[in-house]
Amino acid sequence: MFERVGAEESAALESLAWKVRNELAAAGLPVLASGMNPVLTGGAEVDIDDGADAAGGVFVAWQVNPRLRACASRAFRLKQLDEPVLRHSSAVGAAMTEAMAQVLASAGFSVEDALDEYRPQQLRVLAGPPSGQQPVWQLRDDELALPGWQDPPADGAE
Repeated sequence: MFERVGAEESAALESLAWKVRNELAAAGLPVLASGMNPVLTGGAEVDIDDGADAAGGVFVAWQVNPRLRACASRAFRLKQLDEPVLRHSSAVGAAMTEAMAQVLASAGFSVEDALDEYRPQQLRVLAGPPSGQQPVWQLRDDELALPGWQDPPADGAE
């Protein structure tokens, strides 16, 4: 029988997935909205497997553009295994998976190949950045101060 993780661990997985999505978006990559049908668009897809087993966790995959995906699916369905689109689609997936791994590692995430036959060319995110480490792209206090705006003088004089 399939068991799900508890509420606390589920919340931790959601938080980690949220951080992954933000970091990939900060790098300029399109990120599929959680629950969005990938047939509509391409980009980074962050998935949560909330099973209480070794296969659970946060996973990242690259979805190529729907047109390239359709061409590759057609070639595979018709058993045209020598079609260049199959090689190209696979190469794009491998390149983008490696790029996402490097982006996440640079931001302090711990990632590895999913090593799962059901998740080819996917990453497993083991952990986020160390506690207290803020994203490098986060707004700073000095960015929020508007030039020309000052507190009024204490004595009320202008």
